[in-house]
Amino acid sequence: MNPLELAAAALGLINVALVARRSLWNYPFGLAMVALYFFVFAEARLYSDALLQIFFFAIQLYGWWNWSRSDRVDHGVAIGRLSNPARTTWLAGTMLTSAAWGAAMANFTDAAAPYPDAAIAGMSVAAQILQSRRRFESWLLWICVDCIAIGLFWSRGLHPTAILYAIFLGMAVWGLFAWRSKLDPAQ
Repeated sequence: MNPLELAAAALGLINVALVARRSLWNYPFGLAMVALYFFVFAEARLYSDALLQIFFFAIQLYGWWNWSRSDRVDHGVAIGRLSNPARTTWLAGTMLTSAAWGAAMANFTDAAAPYPDAAIAGMSVAAQILQSRRRFESWLLWICVDCIAIGLFWSRGLHPTAILYAIFLGMAVWGLFAWRSKLDPAQ
């Protein structure tokens, strides 16, 4: 087992647990996790996921800044929902971007699984942006990401990471319900 992968997985568990609890302290753990996963995914030739870690690092910094300035509600940050038109726009944009990225990876690299890898990357970008903006719908995307990632990472021999994503799946369901219970009923 790759010790770098195991360390990244452990940091990921802490990160997601803190996100589900709406804690600002998720960000230091998230930054360390994505820095390590860049190298893990690059070595496994999952280039979309490796590049995604660079994006995650930047968006984690933005999220930390945004969450630190948000309203506090019962020991956590305030959250909200997207409007119906915004949901449609995010979904369409995510699907189109993922398909285009997958085609580029299939045509211009030796990527091991260009389309599933691109789907994970595209949905992860959207989910992370929405999570940084404290939007409930981020959890729905994370659940989709986790379902695809478990099989892809297992098939590439990244067993600790596949197990981590199975745990992330459970945590994403927990986060979905935890955040739903904190939504303003008027939304």
